[in-house]
Amino acid sequence: MVFVFKLVLLLLVLFILINLGRAMFEMVRSSDDDEDNAEPDDKPMSFYLGRRVFLSAFAIILLIAALLSGFIEPHGRPY
Repeated sequence: MVFVFKLVLLLLVLFILINLGRAMFEMVRSSDDDEDNAEPDDKPMSFYLGRRVFLSAFAIILLIAALLSGFIEPHGRPY
């Protein structure tokens, strides 16, 4: 069961990185294009950054919930 939890967290981190990359791509592309040439279904950079922030917050909430419920345990000593 812990393996599934770690897999979910790994997928969340992967989606976070993908959304960060898509936001970077939109930022670079929007500086090259004029506003008149933009396609109607283009999403702004803030859409992907907002999704990244939401997924990051969700990952932190999952970690805190797992720690408080005793599902995962932190190491006793940091070194």
